Amino acid sequence: MTEEGLSALGISATPAFIFIKVSPLKRSYVYDKIKELAVQKAFRIAGDVDALVMTERENLDEILKRLSSIDGIQDTKSYIAIETIR
Repeated sequence: MTEEGLSALGISATPAFIFIKVSPLKRSYVYDKIKELAVQKAFRIAGDVDALVMTERENLDEILKRLSSIDGIQDTKSYIAIETIR
């Protein structure tokens, strides 16, 4: 699918990914707050971090600002896709 096709579906061809570490005592609260964000996708995940948010690259700063105001988020790490390989 082309970048134009993805864009028409509301999906960014070069998204930003934010990995989120959450305080165990605040997980339910944080997940509820993440649901309120205007992002493409949000996942609870297992591993070194607790959640993954996918957003448009252009919205990264705004989403990070909103995440920083949520009590219970301990850390975030952001990655930006630079090219679609497949």
